[in-house]
Amino acid sequence: MEYLRIIAFTHKQIDLKSLGKLVICEQTLDDRLRNIQVELNVKEIFYVGTCNRVEFIFTTKSEVDKAFIQRFLTVLDMGLPDEYMEQFIENVSVYQKDAAFNHLLRTSCSLESLVVGEKEILAQVRKAYEACRLAGFTADYMRTVMERVVKTAKEVYTNTNISKNPVSVVSLAYRKLRDLNMCSNSKLLIIGAGETINNIAQYLKKHKYSNFAVFNRTLDKAESLAVELNGRAYPLEALETYKEGFDVIITCTGATEPILTEEIYKSLLNGDTAKKIIVDLAIPNDTAPEVVQNYPVHYIEVESLKEIARKNIQERYNELVNAEQIIEENIKEFVMVLRQRKIEIAMRSVPEKIKEIKHTAINGVFADEISGMDENSRQVLERVMNYMEKKCISVPMVMAKEILVNNS
Repeated sequence: MEYLRIIAFTHKQIDLKSLGKLVICEQTLDDRLRNIQVELNVKEIFYVGTCNRVEFIFTTKSEVDKAFIQRFLTVLDMGLPDEYMEQFIENVSVYQKDAAFNHLLRTSCSLESLVVGEKEILAQVRKAYEACRLAGFTADYMRTVMERVVKTAKEVYTNTNISKNPVSVVSLAYRKLRDLNMCSNSKLLIIGAGETINNIAQYLKKHKYSNFAVFNRTLDKAESLAVELNGRAYPLEALETYKEGFDVIITCTGATEPILTEEIYKSLLNGDTAKKIIVDLAIPNDTAPEVVQNYPVHYIEVESLKEIARKNIQERYNELVNAEQIIEENIKEFVMVLRQRKIEIAMRSVPEKIKEIKHTAINGVFADEISGMDENSRQVLERVMNYMEKKCISVPMVMAKEILVNNS
């Protein structure tokens, strides 16, 4: 963990509406991370953005101080006004070396989540890492780190009750929705087709809701979800002309600007004055503030779920202690794994070097003597050389591992 660093912006220090300004859309992620690598001498990096956190996990020899963070946000080029830039710099959480690894484990085990015990965070971290790995932003070191992250999280979820009767942001949203007593034939407009929307759609389907219209920027994804819900699919732009009415809007997209503007909302109402329900689980919110201010709505958003989440943490305190022990044991084990991996990498060149020495001996230094041998003698010599080659390759690695174990 010598050069592992994490810059984290989370719900603990920053309100969720402000946090949304740091969310990076998929289309610009590669360019932004590439700029960070070039400008800040960052070797490996991946980005995690969820409904309550934005984190950058990376490796660099530089110390991550206030000046580094300011430059990081500047190079990231999110178009932040000065007041937001100052707010983020003052409220960032920075983790370095062992503390960074500990934080990544705690996060993936949901100990740092808005709702402790929700397993979704592990899937989100893995998905974020995998996207950056495929784009070439990570290498062997981060692969080794992520293998241990997944192992630890699985142990926590298997060997503790931290995720028993799981409570997630999605399930909390559904509970609040259910408390409003909407009837099963209510008209539901679904905006988005990502993981969060799919999760809440499963709750609705399970409880016999069936009147769905799904809108998404990628029509194929809207159609796939609509088939599962026995609903209808539309491209996102069709929201502007949709006139078939609604009782509930559930939205969660990766847009950086409101999808549900006052103009679109007024058009969707089409003269209807009844009080509607909006469930907005996007960060930043998909719903323009004017909609909530100027129209009668029951508005459910991630920010409003915080108090329920805090109570959830208190209820799971004993399980937190057990989870912390598992994390601590895995950190100790991983120190050894990391040392061993460094030796393996350092000794990768040993086989090729030994082969080069053998080739030089046979075809250069002793070429004349070997050419004077009979066929049988040459075969014996070849077998001896091959035997020596294998031993010379394996012995240094075995000895290095033994030294590592004994020193530990």
